Amino acid sequence: MSAPTLASRPRVGPGFRLQWEAAQDCHVLLYPEGMVKLNASAGEIMKRCDGAREVAAIVAELEAAFSTQGLQADVLGFVEMAARRRWLTWENLA
Repeated sequence: MSAPTLASRPRVGPGFRLQWEAAQDCHVLLYPEGMVKLNASAGEIMKRCDGAREVAAIVAELEAAFSTQGLQADVLGFVEMAARRRWLTWENLA
């Protein structure tokens, strides 16, 4: 898989399911062998990875939601790390 770009549309990878776990008070990724507990930042990124939003839109939404700027490198870095772990997948469209 090629590196993510701002035009990539990431989505949760096959075999994984993202959900809010009230008992853990966080988002988790469920898979047949277990569960990954996500920190707040990872949960905010992952819940926007629906296969419809481009990374650029995810960055813009997060910057607006948290009244901050400069998240592009962090979001791209997370998406790339999540892909190595097969949590996310995408096709680069541009």
